[in-house]
Order: sequence, then C-alpha cells, then structure tokens
Amino acid sequence: MRNLSLFLVFWLAAATAASTRLKDLASVEGVRDNQLVGYGLVVGLAGTGDRKQTVFSAQSLANMLQRMGVSVAPTAFQVNNTAAVMVTATLPPFAQTGARIDATAAAIGDCRNLQGGILVMTSLRGADGQVYALAQGPVVTGGFATGRGGSSQTVNHPTVGRSPGGAIVERASPSAAPSGTVRLQLRQSDFTTSARIADAVNRKFSGSSQPENAGLVSVKIPAEYALRATQFVAELEALTVEADAPARVVVNERTGTIVLGKDVHIRPVAILHGNLTVEIQTTFEVSQPNALGQGTTEVVPQITVATKEEKARSVVLKQGATVEELVRALAAIGSTPRDVIAILENLRSAGALEADLEVI
Repeated sequence: MRNLSLFLVFWLAAATAASTRLKDLASVEGVRDNQLVGYGLVVGLAGTGDRKQTVFSAQSLANMLQRMGVSVAPTAFQVNNTAAVMVTATLPPFAQTGARIDATAAAIGDCRNLQGGILVMTSLRGADGQVYALAQGPVVTGGFATGRGGSSQTVNHPTVGRSPGGAIVERASPSAAPSGTVRLQLRQSDFTTSARIADAVNRKFSGSSQPENAGLVSVKIPAEYALRATQFVAELEALTVEADAPARVVVNERTGTIVLGKDVHIRPVAILHGNLTVEIQTTFEVSQPNALGQGTTEVVPQITVATKEEKARSVVLKQGATVEELVRALAAIGSTPRDVIAILENLRSAGALEADLEVI
C-alpha cells in the first residue's frame, strides 16, 4: 500500500522555541521514590489457589495459624483457597505515617486466579530491611480465568492483582529535605540545558547557581529563603527554560513509525530508490493416462517465476534541507514507511544525515 499512514513525523516550528518548566526538566536530589517488597498470603479464593505442588504456601499458612493459637502441621492439610504472593509497592517521597499507598500482589506458586481474594496483613520492607508499610485488603485482578470440561478462557493476567490504597505507611519516607544547597538532577543530561538552567536561576536569584556537569546543577539557597526552603524550591520549579537536545531520528521498524526532530538537517544529496519484485507461483495439474493405458494418475506441479523491477524514483535535496522538505519529497514519490527507513539508513551511511539514527 503506497501511503504514509504509518509514517509519523513530529517537528516544532523553527521560528519559535518552546520553554519548559524547570520541574519538567529536573528533579531535586534526594526527593525520590523508594521500592517496597513483602511476602504474604491471599485467602478466600474459590478453589483456584496454590495446589499441592507449592509447599511454601502451606508452610506459611501453618506459621500464621500458629501465631493465632492454632497448631497444625503443614503436611496435614491442603487448602486450595490460599495463594502465596509477592507484594510490591512504591513509597513516594515525604510520605507520612498513616498515608495510604497502592500495593500489587503477584502469585509465586501454581495459583490459577487471584480473583475475589483478600490479602492478609503483609509487612512491606525497603532496601534497608526496615518495615515501612503494612498491606491488607481485597485484590482486584482486572481479568479472569474460567473453564470447564476441557475448555477455558483467560482475559489479561488473573494471577496479578492490585489493592488500591491497600497499604498504610507505618514509617516516614527517608527523603532528604533541601537545606543550604539544592542540587537539581536533569532527567535528560545535556550540557546546553544545564548551562541554561543555571543562567535562568542566576537571573532570578542573583548568581546563586552553578552547573556542575551535564546532568547536575547546584543552587545555593539565598539568605532570605533560609527558613523557607520549600517556597524557594517551588519558585525554582516555576522557572521556564528552553531545553536543548541533540538532533535524533528514531525508527521503529516493527510498526513503521519514524520520529524526527526539528533540528534534523540533510546535506546536499540525490536519492534514487526503486523496487525489485520476484513472484513465484505454483499451480497443480492432474495428469491422467489414456482410457486403456497402463499409467497412474499423478499431480504435477507447474512453477512459474516472474520478476518486476520498477523504475528508480529520484529526490534531490539542496543545502540546508529541512525535515519538512524531506517528508514532502518522500511522500511525492509514494514512499512507504519501509522505504523511508531504508532511505534514512542509507543517508546515515553516506554521511548526509546530520543526526543520530536510533533503531528501536
């Protein structure tokens, strides 16, 4: 199909440059999420829990019952309504005691479905081994699995469930509050952007910032904000900066998607592109002997080979050609996304593409 319906090109207007808030370009060092993990049990399953092959779920249930005053040997029972799960959660920065966060439970045994289950109180620990939250509550799977008599149907992943707000923070998040100096970490390291951030901060707060490298900018808190560090960071985040990035072309050959930035330029070059098509067809004919002959009926394949070569289509790009000119030229000759990808790869090999080519 000769069209560019899957050929997506995004570019910004060359005349105007968009400014971005500082909070969208960088984050404050020390203000970060923390991962939590725990091991627990989901109960109340309708016979879809762990089976006899998973021994640790029975051991865990026996240990829990032991703490509740019920002594049962792990080998003395088999409960299909229980499943052993790994529980994970993300502790946001500055989370205070009593705050609720989401938790995710994933089966680690041979459980078939967590639908309708209840997560029993599970401690969630951080990398330092300390308990930061307790999770308990119903598990929402977002899918289901059903079947009977040899037929079954599964939608999404019923062995993974989520408990919205199912974990309560028991220990404050280990986040570092800004004091003295605020260090800004760029989400995309770039020397030009780092320098521009420092310049914008210095214009606002009179020379209090210094770019340390492509990914880090240090800012001294002015004396008038010594007791108001939070307000100072809020004003920092509101500053706008014109971010910069290297020219890049991103190609996804699986989907035929191509993304080019406005800074991509093409050197003077002539492009000749054509297609060679080889078609092989096989038909089967029946060969029968005469009415009184001694032969047998046979199926004889007939193979035909045909080739078709299209004339080369040409595109000429002059000095300083822009992305828009490249797109229009390729669309004019009826290039498909796969043709465009091949042309871009050849332009890079010829040294005519003034941008990084990234294939994903």
